[in-house]
Amino acid sequence: MDQRRSLRVSEAVREELAEIIGFETDDTRLLAVEVEQVHVSIDGRHATVRVGLHGTEREQRESLAALEHARGYLRHELAMRLSLRHVPELHFEHDKNPDVESRIDFLLRRAKKSRARTENKP
Repeated sequence: MDQRRSLRVSEAVREELAEIIGFETDDTRLLAVEVEQVHVSIDGRHATVRVGLHGTEREQRESLAALEHARGYLRHELAMRLSLRHVPELHFEHDKNPDVESRIDFLLRRAKKSRARTENKP
């Protein structure tokens, strides 16, 4: 699988996992889980799923344990929804910085505003 295909598969897996976890599971421990990013390996056999976990540290550990427990179910659902030769093995990681992208956007907007102010001064 080439890199472009890997990126497309990663995005498809992210979308499907977000839908399954967010709307189709009954486990209350998964309510605090957001699928942030998925990276499927070039060979398509492994997927690293970065998730944002909300709540206390104990609730976050329970949510991650619930994801590990539901790994087989989630992989089975992906197999049913996506037409892939190999459904990747899922590996979950806690995303320690879920707001990094929004923070970067904030800093870029602030830099543009300050630049505009300095350019407008005589």
